[in-house]
Amino acid sequence: MTEVHEIVTGPITCHCWNGNRTKFAMSPSNTEVHIYAKKGSKWEVEHVLREHGSRVTGMDWAKKSDNLVTCGADRNAYVWNFKDGHWKPSLVILRINRAATIVKWSPEENKFAVGSGARIISICYFDKDNDWWVSKHIKKPLRSTISCLDWHPGNYLLAIGSSDFKCRVFSTYVKEIEEKPKETVWGKKMPFGALMGEFSNGGGGWVHGVSFSPSGDKLAWVGHDSSVSVLSKVGGQENTAIIKHKFLPYLTCKFLSENSLVTAGYDCYPVLWNHDDNNQLTFMNRLDQKEKKITGHLSAMEKFKGLDKRATTGGSSDTTLDTTHQNAISQISVFAVDGSGNASKFCTTGVDGRLVIWDCR
Repeated sequence: MTEVHEIVTGPITCHCWNGNRTKFAMSPSNTEVHIYAKKGSKWEVEHVLREHGSRVTGMDWAKKSDNLVTCGADRNAYVWNFKDGHWKPSLVILRINRAATIVKWSPEENKFAVGSGARIISICYFDKDNDWWVSKHIKKPLRSTISCLDWHPGNYLLAIGSSDFKCRVFSTYVKEIEEKPKETVWGKKMPFGALMGEFSNGGGGWVHGVSFSPSGDKLAWVGHDSSVSVLSKVGGQENTAIIKHKFLPYLTCKFLSENSLVTAGYDCYPVLWNHDDNNQLTFMNRLDQKEKKITGHLSAMEKFKGLDKRATTGGSSDTTLDTTHQNAISQISVFAVDGSGNASKFCTTGVDGRLVIWDCR
């Protein structure tokens, strides 16, 4: 069953859920962060966080520590801690001269990554000696704005997509706060900032979304050239499956299980893909099925009255799409996980101001 919630009338820039999914945070494409709690069957604003000086561009809610991190076009990031009934911010020293674009906590929540328009990735961690959040920079070989990122489940590797048409995997090992990483299918030696892989979809197009599979052995990304790409490292062999589809470009993607991938974007509905053990990427189905509208026959007089009422000149006067979302979907997040670790429900938000929870069981 699909749950549809009308949150705001304008775009939702980004959203994130707390650990037990009783609250979520979002930004209505401005400088504020709104935190919602469910009261009855409706979601209502519980807190409004005002610290950023420009539009909020990214946020993530840590499941274990319950800390909320946000970043914005003001080149700042804040870690919010709920104490004594109020959200208190701590400034993060990002050291960037362009807008921050996206932020995500690592799986162990001992650090987080911030992408920016400065061609820099800031890996941030808490410095206990000075009691503040500091950052280390990954710069080379980045050539353009960081548009998306996702953490490997092992906590040491970070996948990023950028507007130079590349998807890259970097090591984020910070010796000050964590133990030396063990060998993975992505490489043996992993010093901080090491480039573990650089990949392309074979054409052009900004990389809009990137996602690791639950095991971390697969990596998927979507581009503005209407492409879906999946790289597999299973069994120590590197294989890439790329599909240039007939749909509008996707803006986001997420692995629901080791073989199932969901994508969404300008077509306003999520699409399910399957990547099997033979490296075959297959379109499965559109999750938001079309509903046939029943229309009766109109007389000539009724037709012209309708045109006059809607101030239209003819043609199709119904601007409502046959999809749950009425505009582009910009973000997918996992809402619920089953006993095997696969996603059973996921959440989407977009430009239409709706929050939709999809049941994919």
